[in-house]
This record gives sequence, C-alpha cells and structure tokens, in this order.
Amino acid sequence: MPLPRIAIATGDPAGIGPEIALKAALDARVRRLCRPLLVGDPSAVEMHARAAGLSPDLHVVRKPSEALWSDGTVSLLEARDGSNAPIKIGTIDAAYGRASLASASRAIQAALAGDVEAVVAAPQTERSIAAAGIAFDGYPSFVARETGTPANDVYLMICFDQSRIVHATLHVSVREAVALITPERVERVIRVTDASLKKLGIAQPKIFVSGLNPHAGEEGLFGSEEINIIIPAIACASKDGIAVSGPFGADTMFRKKGCDAFIVMLHDQGHIAAKLQAFNRTAGISIGSPILFSSVAHGSAHDIAGKGQADPGAMIEAITRLARVNAKAGDR
Repeated sequence: MPLPRIAIATGDPAGIGPEIALKAALDARVRRLCRPLLVGDPSAVEMHARAAGLSPDLHVVRKPSEALWSDGTVSLLEARDGSNAPIKIGTIDAAYGRASLASASRAIQAALAGDVEAVVAAPQTERSIAAAGIAFDGYPSFVARETGTPANDVYLMICFDQSRIVHATLHVSVREAVALITPERVERVIRVTDASLKKLGIAQPKIFVSGLNPHAGEEGLFGSEEINIIIPAIACASKDGIAVSGPFGADTMFRKKGCDAFIVMLHDQGHIAAKLQAFNRTAGISIGSPILFSSVAHGSAHDIAGKGQADPGAMIEAITRLARVNAKAGDR
C-alpha cells in the first residue's frame, strides 16, 4: 500500500512557517510514514532554506499530480497570494496574511479533490490576516468555510502524546465565549468528538467534559451554567449511547485516567494544560469537516524567523500523527 500523501501548507512567509514546513518535509521520520507535499510560495521557501543553511532539491509543481516522491526531492505545490510583495522577515503585512491562507486553501482544495489524504498547516499570524481585512478566528472556522461545512460543526482538538483536548469555543473574547456556550453547542461538540474519535480508530470512545465555572459550579454556588447547559447536553448525548461524563472542574479533570478525549469550554482551559505538558509536541486537528486537517499549536515566532533556529518538532508530530491515522484506515 502506498504511503499517504500529506499536504504541508507553509503558513506566514514572514514567520517560521516555511522553515519548519521544509524541515519537516526533509525529516526521515516523516518520509518513512508519508509522502510530504509542501504548498506555498516557492520564493518564501527558498529564502527560508538559505537562511537555515538547507539545500533541498525543490521540485515546484502547478498541480499535485506532477509531484515527485523520489529520495531527496521535495515537491512544492505553488500557491501565491498574487501580490508578489517582497518578504521582510518578522514583520506584519496584509500580503503575508493573504499568503498564509492561500497556501492553506490550496492544500484543502487538494484534499477535497482526493489528491492528498490530509493537510497540515504551519502557523499563520492573525494580525497580518486582520490587516488584509479577512475575518479569521482560527483554522477550524477557516476549514469549515473552505469545505462548505457549517462553522459550528468544526472544532479544535489539541493532541499530544496520548492526550486529546477539544474546545467548545476558541479565539473569541471570554464574554463572547460564555454567550456561545449553549446546550445545543455543547451537545454538538460531544457528538462531533465521539464521531471523530471513531474515525481515528477508537471503537468505543470515552469522553470527559469540563465545567465552565470554578469547580464546575460547585452545584450552583459559583454559577448555573453547568446545571442549565452542560449537564442537559451530556444527558442528551448519553441517551444515544455516547460514553460521556461530567462536568468536572477544569483544574482537576486532566488528572483523570481512562479518557480518550477531554472537552473544555474555553480556549485557555485546554491550551494552558497542553502547553504546560507538551509545548513543542502539541498539534491541533480540526474535527467535524470532511477532510483531515491539522496545525501546530504554536505561533509564527517572528523573533527567531529567518535565523534557522526554529524547532519543527510540533510540525513533525502533527504530520506523523495524521500519517498513522491514514495507515490505520488503510488497514481496516
């Protein structure tokens, strides 16, 4: 059985994205598990390669079918923002925001067309995307739009080691996040998590759900959202045979054993736990869309961009995780 093809979108050209994407595509572990296809602006990749002291055999293609997978060759599917703006490392620019999303969009198109089995995206810079006037609150909603999936049906699952953390809300203010947390939304994220875990090869997933308030509300002493929103959502999902329990206090939930995925209500409830335990090994999977899409959980690191110092560990983890998922799917 041929190795899965994984598109690697190169992210913000002014950040570390092209560097870690290229380093990952050259990594022996990655190449043993999949056929990597970089997607982005060739000039950005070449510039970062020189800065990192790398001399890859780049094969630039216009369509995925032209890619070469021979040893030492790195195929690069061309995706530009159209501006041909010069790249100034470590800076914010609308052109870089457009470029990062252009590479992700082209990679997603390839996945939808069946030209690749999965997509992994290098970090983007939200300030550059905002400068371009593009509405963006994270890759899950972007993947939803690109794949024609309802925005409320795609969520972020952070993965590291054997842990998985799914977020009911993501890049919005805490005030807005609280307003978004409804019984319908919590039930939906439970159902999407259960279905996604089954696609990842877990036959009978077990899911734990956090509360919103300290100590999961302490039976109404610290808030009523658990009683009025989260508990009813868990009960509805449980009626259909989903093994879900909670709500648990977010400060203690992650110490519980025997769980296939934790669901949290707020961005920081999950991200703080993940980054404390596995800062350079954390990858995010956007679950609920028709494609497999992952991204790294760290940022564009403008302070070290162009210096050849960027660690591709999280990118390699994201790629190899999806490659193994595809290998398992092929075995079934």
